[in-house]
Amino acid sequence: FSFPSPIFLGIGQMAATILILYVSKLNKIIHFPDFDKSIPVKLFPLPLIYVANHISGLSSTGRLSLPMFTVLRKFTIPLTLLLEIIILGKRYPPSIIVSVFAIILGAFIAAGSDLSFNLKGYIFVLLNDIFTAANGVYTKQKIDPKELGKYGVLFYNACFMVVPTFIISFSTGDFQQATDFQHWTNFLFVFQFLLSCFLGFLLMYSTVLCSHYNSALTTTVVGAIKNISVAYIGMLVGGDYIFSVLNFIGLNICMAGGLRYSFLTLRGNSKPKQPGDEE
Repeated sequence: FSFPSPIFLGIGQMAATILILYVSKLNKIIHFPDFDKSIPVKLFPLPLIYVANHISGLSSTGRLSLPMFTVLRKFTIPLTLLLEIIILGKRYPPSIIVSVFAIILGAFIAAGSDLSFNLKGYIFVLLNDIFTAANGVYTKQKIDPKELGKYGVLFYNACFMVVPTFIISFSTGDFQQATDFQHWTNFLFVFQFLLSCFLGFLLMYSTVLCSHYNSALTTTVVGAIKNISVAYIGMLVGGDYIFSVLNFIGLNICMAGGLRYSFLTLRGNSKPKQPGDEE
């Protein structure tokens, strides 16, 4: 069986984020600023992008085969690169840009052989790509330790959007589907639902942490490399992969571009910085 209410699951993940961070703050494990009227201004437009990313991501899951889903998610990478240049004013050497577009070339080749075309699924995934890229870049901009910090961004994002997301869930019938679900008395399902809420928080935290210490683009590429390995596994398990030579070649080009990007980034980070270099 599968849970029919992706928006309700997103609410659970937001609630888990609020609870974990608030309890940690009370126990002085972490610190983030107390609420004041300046916080919404500091965060905007991140909460709107955050919930759009959350809903589009959950809604796109399951509409496409696992390998094709992971391939189309690669379009997040050039969008992130473009937004970092526009919003953050970053500049990348040609070798990095070539590596990024190698990943995209592989995605085009792999997607061109998809025999299980699903327009609605494609639209949701591409919207999710846009919101993921914007979320990553704006998160990098907002997690200044002198302002909200990484914990403050996570906590107030979830606080501001949990109620609007609940209203969306109720108005679209998603909440009704969740309450009518037959397996709430099934211990295994409840355990998996709660685990999914916790893992959703863990995923958001690790993503913010990676962006904090690296860049939004590096976070996106690391995720792409992980997803390529999932695509390879999807060829062997799941039963919904339709093999073709073009698809297989495209996946390998994606992986090669991702590994090349990782090599160039690690080599760049290992070089000693000059006194005038940016941090």
